[in-house]
Amino acid sequence: MALFLFLLITLCSTSAYAARFDITNRCGNTVWAAAVPGGGRRLDPGQSWALDVPAGTKGARIWARTGCNFDGSGRGGCQTGDCGGVLECNAYGAPPNTLAEFGLNQFNNLDFFDISLVDGFNVPMDFSPTSNGCTRGIQCTADINGQCPSELRTQGGCNNPCTVFKTDQYCCNSGSCGPTPLSKFFKDRCPDAYSYPKDDQTSTFTCTGGTNYRVVFCP
Repeated sequence: MALFLFLLITLCSTSAYAARFDITNRCGNTVWAAAVPGGGRRLDPGQSWALDVPAGTKGARIWARTGCNFDGSGRGGCQTGDCGGVLECNAYGAPPNTLAEFGLNQFNNLDFFDISLVDGFNVPMDFSPTSNGCTRGIQCTADINGQCPSELRTQGGCNNPCTVFKTDQYCCNSGSCGPTPLSKFFKDRCPDAYSYPKDDQTSTFTCTGGTNYRVVFCP
């Protein structure tokens, strides 16, 4: 009986801090939302997907896939953001994709969240808290695809220079690197988003654990 009560209390305390993510497509075209953890779902213009993410989750991502075609069994592929040719993602997406990244109930019971362009850009995004008195959200709404430098252009999006050149200068594999003219292209247009892997100081945001969030494609 004592073990049952302990498990019940643990379950209740965990669920109390689970976060709700309301994912909405405001683009003029269909996107296929993807989440790890969470899977994936087709979102026609105006449609939303409510996703509950367990407390303590870390290394999580939400993104939009574009140009997708799936059969009745959920197999196919996408022009951007493809996650191994399946509708229900269990792996990260292929660049380019605009990323909403987060970890829940981490250091000091804080949620850490960001928009990252380290895997490039495919659709504009808003990633913002919606509860708990936390109000500081992030947006990346610039016309990055239209203004993308020629060396980074790709079908359906704009690659990050690390994806294209795969050098330490852009990918920070050695742990010591700084901004480059190409990373500044992204930073100038979306100052709150990660533009290269070490861009932490101006690109990571926090809320108290238990906060709910929204992710909007084409806000």
